Amino acid sequence: MNVGDRFPQFVLMDENGEEFDSRALEHIRYVIYFYPKDGTSGCTKEALDFSSLYPKFMLRNIPVIGVSKDSFTSHHKFKEKNSLKVKLLSDPEHDLLERVGVWGTKMMYGKEVQGTIRSTFIVGREGMIEAAWKGVKVDGHAEKVLEKAILLTKTQ
Repeated sequence: MNVGDRFPQFVLMDENGEEFDSRALEHIRYVIYFYPKDGTSGCTKEALDFSSLYPKFMLRNIPVIGVSKDSFTSHHKFKEKNSLKVKLLSDPEHDLLERVGVWGTKMMYGKEVQGTIRSTFIVGREGMIEAAWKGVKVDGHAEKVLEKAILLTKTQ
């Protein structure tokens, strides 16, 4: 998916085992990021970075949502252990991951594997992708997303 594409609707379980329907986000700009696995060093750093900036996103009414194929119980433990502020959604069948185009072949420790390609999207109030980052490097990424979100907020 790219800038200008309509982000697909989805219904996934959150970290509390409750159904989360993307229709709740209609007419709200939001950040949705896709990450490989709870508890790994890069994914933990990314979640902590987004959580530390969460108040700045929310000042602009921009929720931040993380998605991985991990179970909601894994998400719950991950969120509790790290005091994360972002909502975490579980996509164990990687349905949304595939529809968004962030599930695929990647290199991991010199081997080709199928998995989540770390990616982030800002979805606008009308459901269209306003910004996209694919193959994300974690360091400084959350700050770049916040900067872009602020710019988008100022222009609309």
